[in-house]
Amino acid sequence: MSQKVSEFHCPTKKISYSGIKILGIGVVALGLLIPAAFVRSTMGERMTRRNEAIAEITSSWGTPQTIAGPILVIPYRYYYMTTKKVEVNGKVYDKEIQTSAVANAYFLPSHLEISGNVTPKKLHRGIYEAVVYSGNLKISGDFPKPDWQALKINESNVLHEDAVVSFAIPDLRGAKGAMTLSLAGKDFRLLPGSKLPDFTSGVYAIIGKDMRISRESRFSLDVNLNGSASIAFAPIGVRNIVSLHSPWQDPKFTGAFLPTNRTVSADGFDAKWDVSFYGRNYPQQSTERSGSCPDRNTLTPSFFGVSFLTPVDSYRNVERAVKYAILFISIVFAAFFLFEILSGLKIHPLQYALVGLALCLFFLMLLSLSEFLPFWLAYLFSAIVVTMMSVLYGATFLKGGKKTVILAAELAGIYAYLFVVLQLQDYSLLMGSVLLTAILGAIMYATRDVNWYAIDSSLREAGSDKESSHPPA
Repeated sequence: MSQKVSEFHCPTKKISYSGIKILGIGVVALGLLIPAAFVRSTMGERMTRRNEAIAEITSSWGTPQTIAGPILVIPYRYYYMTTKKVEVNGKVYDKEIQTSAVANAYFLPSHLEISGNVTPKKLHRGIYEAVVYSGNLKISGDFPKPDWQALKINESNVLHEDAVVSFAIPDLRGAKGAMTLSLAGKDFRLLPGSKLPDFTSGVYAIIGKDMRISRESRFSLDVNLNGSASIAFAPIGVRNIVSLHSPWQDPKFTGAFLPTNRTVSADGFDAKWDVSFYGRNYPQQSTERSGSCPDRNTLTPSFFGVSFLTPVDSYRNVERAVKYAILFISIVFAAFFLFEILSGLKIHPLQYALVGLALCLFFLMLLSLSEFLPFWLAYLFSAIVVTMMSVLYGATFLKGGKKTVILAAELAGIYAYLFVVLQLQDYSLLMGSVLLTAILGAIMYATRDVNWYAIDSSLREAGSDKESSHPPA
């Protein structure tokens, strides 16, 4: 009976203790991804709430503004042949007849110049803030004489009395005061409404047949406009010069063209764009029937301008930090496992799990504190608290002394390293690769002389001695 029992337990003894331990640690580490996922979900909810608060602020102040204009819109009549059913002597025949319809021709300025000041400020809704601005712009330039022959349109079919000059502006709630367009020495009141394809919001001026443009005509317009987050322009001229001044210290120049000259300092920025029409894909004059008229799909890819965003988005930094949660847990668990192998310590899986939960708590604490404190201060406080918790708890099963100091140094090092990675966005992948390479190299160096078979054999012998001291009944 004793012999059979021994044979029954024999396969169990051959299982590698270190392998089982590594597997158990891996299961605990993967299980800790659940609270990390909870932190990420909570962060998504907070970001959604933040975006809703910003939308509430900007809905009453003004959304991001883009200005496309002025564009001269002149209707014309065209003729085409169509087939009509006619009845002759009781029989139905198809007869071609000539009919007419009205389409629009669009003419862009030969020169466009925009200059002005944009003054941003921050508005708050609870703990959230949105960047809004007030812009004072002067728009000027020249309209050339329309070339009807190039468009293959008979000028006698042109409806000059219905000609308008139109601007596309997405949110007219931000417009301050009445706007008046000066064209060829005459003033025209701008009315709400868009006369450009696919643009639902804008202003236009009816110039009528009395303002028939027979030569190059100068225009100008003063615009006082509220908006939020960004302002952009369409390069609708042959040459486009845009000059902006702002006290905002952290501009982000966006769109299809960057400034040719820029100066950014503690007092704000000055930027100047000088854009040619060669950088866009629509002509200076076109018609609705040509398929290249200045609609939203045509103009949008050529917009350029500047964004007034907060320089540090704490939610984005926390989101990037959470991605390193499994790396944090793996590094600390690897250190504990090395302590077990090299020093003969016994660390229970539950102790692994509690330290791992403390590491996950860091990200939740960072998320909550960063809503009220500067990100660096929230990061420092969270790292100190979690490091103290882990070190004070780990000192009990690490038997104090040198191993506890190593754990504290390790946690301080990885938190400092992660903070640097979060600041260097362009080099985060490189920095992460360097860290992983260094850690793997350190583990390989520390365990280069370890006889894993001897460890497993001694553990099996210890288990066998324990079993023989308690024989089965």
